[in-house]
Amino acid sequence: MSKKYISIREVKDYVGQEVTIGAWVANKSGKGKIAFLQLRDGTAFFQGVAFKPNFIEKFGEEAGLVKFDTIKKLSQESSVLVKGLVKEDERSKFGYELDITDLEVLGDSQDYPITPKEHGTDFLMDNRHLWLRSRKQMAIMQIRNALIYASYEFFDQNGFIKFDSPILSGNAAENTTELFETDYFGNPAFLSQSGQLYLEAGAMALGRVFDFGPVFRAEKSKTRRHLTEFWMMDAEYPFVTHEESLDLQEAYVKALIQGVLERAGQALDILERDQDLLKKYLAEPFKRISYDEAIDLLQAHEKDPDADYEHLERGDDFGSPHETWISNHFGLPTFIINYPASFKAFYMKPVPGNEDRVLCADLLAPEGYGEIIGGSERETDYDKLLEKIQANGLDPKDYDWYLDLRKYGSVPHAGFGLGLERMVTFVAGTKHIREAIPFPRMLHRIKP
Repeated sequence: MSKKYISIREVKDYVGQEVTIGAWVANKSGKGKIAFLQLRDGTAFFQGVAFKPNFIEKFGEEAGLVKFDTIKKLSQESSVLVKGLVKEDERSKFGYELDITDLEVLGDSQDYPITPKEHGTDFLMDNRHLWLRSRKQMAIMQIRNALIYASYEFFDQNGFIKFDSPILSGNAAENTTELFETDYFGNPAFLSQSGQLYLEAGAMALGRVFDFGPVFRAEKSKTRRHLTEFWMMDAEYPFVTHEESLDLQEAYVKALIQGVLERAGQALDILERDQDLLKKYLAEPFKRISYDEAIDLLQAHEKDPDADYEHLERGDDFGSPHETWISNHFGLPTFIINYPASFKAFYMKPVPGNEDRVLCADLLAPEGYGEIIGGSERETDYDKLLEKIQANGLDPKDYDWYLDLRKYGSVPHAGFGLGLERMVTFVAGTKHIREAIPFPRMLHRIKP
């Protein structure tokens, strides 16, 4: 069955054929008898070339001149139906161009605000609804899409069931000070900061489960790693050890990187991402060190010229500079395992024989991208979990259903969460998390 229109990404299958493409004019150039159009349709960018004599020959002098003049006067972001002959073009990274034979204007565009010149970040963020059309922003969204696709593929292949956790919750998964509170018909409710607690119920019912959706943190942070609304993938699975959980996390992250290399290679090219470096992360085992080993390492190197971080004592949490130095030291994604219980979540299981440490891990991405995964083995003992809930100043009544999971057939289980936008930023090689989501929500930004 022939297609009425094709996408730019599909032109490789139509070399030597005349096709019609619905597109927008990202830019144009040329003079005299020739016009060059940079066309985009959301799948890719490529060039269309219009030659005046060809239009005169096809439509006659008067009609041909009108057609060609229309093309020369096209403004940035005009929408068009463009017809032409697909040709290979070795000079282009894309590899193909279109010899335009006809063009119909669908929608005019006057005074488009984002021109090819440089613009400030605030201006671009104010016009995010239009900035998404640019070449690099399109590439980042394609990488995001490839990561989502690879996530579903990985979990399906590894026996997981998609389990949808609620966005409105009556209790906190971790820190109540970071929750957005709302009125729920006269009762307090919170926007979810994690689906994990509900996933534990899913794991006891269905075995391996995962969710994937928006979560919310009211943390008043302005760093390049933080959003107030972002997408989280949480996974939970019964009958596993802490080490087995780390193996699964490593396999998942490698599957994500592989998925982007396979499905969004051209997007990586547009962003000039070092794909050989990404392939290195696939080929080598991730590094694993304990929290205490990491403290020793930081203290031993804090006098080095490249050690731009503050001194830490045992029991201190890491800051971004510490995480950056550790992962860059090994040049690989690095698990830091068994943190102090004092600053980790109440549901984490203690290390056997050492109540001061918990069976958890953060996965740090190299190149300064910081934590992309947090996970742990969960406490399975009812009395110990109740004690931790009370010690953290939480109301056990809010967690009665969660405690029930330890009363009726409790089993060893573990899980982890991955922040999608942090993974996008890492794989894409971009600097700021705000570009990893279509419409970022930050401390002082909720528009557009």
